Amino acid sequence: MIIKVPAIQVNKDKIIQIENDVCVEESYQLFLNDESLVNLVASPSQLRELGLGFVMSNGLVKNKEDIESVDVVGKKIKVYAKARTKAGVKLIQSGGGISVGKTLKKVHSSIHISQDDVFKIISEIESDIWKKTGGVHCSVIFSEGQLIVKAIDVGRHNTVDKVIGHAVLHNIDLSQCILGCSGRQPAGMVAKAANVGIPIIVSKSCSTDKGIALSAEAGITLIGFARDSRFTVYTCPHRIEQIL
Repeated sequence: MIIKVPAIQVNKDKIIQIENDVCVEESYQLFLNDESLVNLVASPSQLRELGLGFVMSNGLVKNKEDIESVDVVGKKIKVYAKARTKAGVKLIQSGGGISVGKTLKKVHSSIHISQDDVFKIISEIESDIWKKTGGVHCSVIFSEGQLIVKAIDVGRHNTVDKVIGHAVLHNIDLSQCILGCSGRQPAGMVAKAANVGIPIIVSKSCSTDKGIALSAEAGITLIGFARDSRFTVYTCPHRIEQIL
């Protein structure tokens, strides 16, 4: 969602009054089984997907079959599920996401992709809102060479949660999917993919040392700096044809 705000544009000696396109952010309270879990700053779209994706990608709910319902009431997102942990037993991390002190899930998948697939994925990690405002992130999920879902949000973590939530709602097998992201991939972001069994991450941005280490531990193929005609493979290159 975009609104226009009045502003003054300065370009060397040229000063003009303009109306600038600005992306909207809202604050939502996420509940798990009627217990307050976290406040999320997010773009006002795909909110059911956001709530569902958050609890799944943070490992608070183990399987999609454990989800009972997801509702949005005003600024409250309410998820009901058979949870692995009580909502109060959590640690909010400064990089985003929640740590619940569990063992990292190992990812198993026979999926392979080509170099052309990588470039096809990065071509979709963009949006008209970003072109107008420069203020949002984007994530996508691909399966069998096709775009399944795209999410735009002011928060990069939110975009991942939204596409994961969409996949869970539509019974998509995430072990056969690729996650494409505009933002960097620290450990907290990689853990989201690991918790739901996504085997390949493609990002336009960089990773961190902890993100790379966690990808190797989880068995995830992590690709960064996917821009124009190049990309960097950090871990598990065996899933990319023509590499080895």
